[in-house]
Amino acid sequence: MKRLSLLILYLFAGTLSVIESAKASSKGDFKTWVNGVRAEALQLGIRSEVVEELLANVKQNRRVIKRDRSQAEFKLTLKTYRQRVITPTNISVGRNKASKHQDLLEAVAARYGVQPRFILAIWGIETRYGAVEANVPLISSLATLAYDARRSKFFRKQLLDTMRMVNRGYIDANSLFGSWAGAMGQPQFMPSSYLAFAQDFDGDGRRDIWKNEGDVFASIANYLAQHGWNSKTTWGRRVQAPSSLIVSLGNPSRRAAPGCRAKTSARKKLNEWQKLGVRRTDGTDLPTASLSAALVLPDGQKGEAYLVYSNYAAIMAYNCAHLYAITVGMLADRIGKVE
Repeated sequence: MKRLSLLILYLFAGTLSVIESAKASSKGDFKTWVNGVRAEALQLGIRSEVVEELLANVKQNRRVIKRDRSQAEFKLTLKTYRQRVITPTNISVGRNKASKHQDLLEAVAARYGVQPRFILAIWGIETRYGAVEANVPLISSLATLAYDARRSKFFRKQLLDTMRMVNRGYIDANSLFGSWAGAMGQPQFMPSSYLAFAQDFDGDGRRDIWKNEGDVFASIANYLAQHGWNSKTTWGRRVQAPSSLIVSLGNPSRRAAPGCRAKTSARKKLNEWQKLGVRRTDGTDLPTASLSAALVLPDGQKGEAYLVYSNYAAIMAYNCAHLYAITVGMLADRIGKVE
């Protein structure tokens, strides 16, 4: 019986592999597919010399596909992910950066309405406060993911937006390096996010998310602000919730952010959650503020429970994973010494 189960599993995996291969092969071979991208870029008005320079040596990167199928935010438990990120070093460095850049962060906060501790937390998680520089060739990574079947439409847009960036002089073709997924600079923006949200905070004519910390902070803050950030409140909190309530809520069905697959419960006022038996982790009553919150169970019904406010959706727009958003919030609280 065990051998039969293994055989069925093997055949199922093989079937999935054939399906994925069929989807990719339906686009033709990679070279033919690249020629299609070249034609589309030219139709979009991207200069021919830019197109040729960027696509001349493009190649598939198999390691990128492997990374795409094993992202930590979707494989680890919250506890494991949190332990990797919210370390004494990351907290200490975050607080030192807060002190070092206090005036700049306060100026950014005043303009965009985002508290500095959240800017710092995202910066810290994305690139260890700018210390980590991604070095994967960007065009080949994006082309590989765009040719792949899983999210081809999304990554084709990112590839074309990268070409737009070079065409407009935002970045030199020789500087096109990023993460395996195509994210760039200290805030790890995708190309489409760069075009939409990157900021020139110091007015030098460049939106430099690679070296200019003012532009980095302002770009992160602008991203959150444009996704509905409210500076008068926070992200959420861990809570105690009765097991009977968790079971009665069933599987969550509300999207955590527009276009995001991760789900939350329906939103309720804090006093409503209070009546349903939800309490702070120390057993005391929830805050009396007139806020709406959704219940999030990042590890399922037997894991930790969180009440999250509207700002949580803005963090989820940045990276649509509960582990990421909760960890951003918790790191921000540790950096800002918020209880």
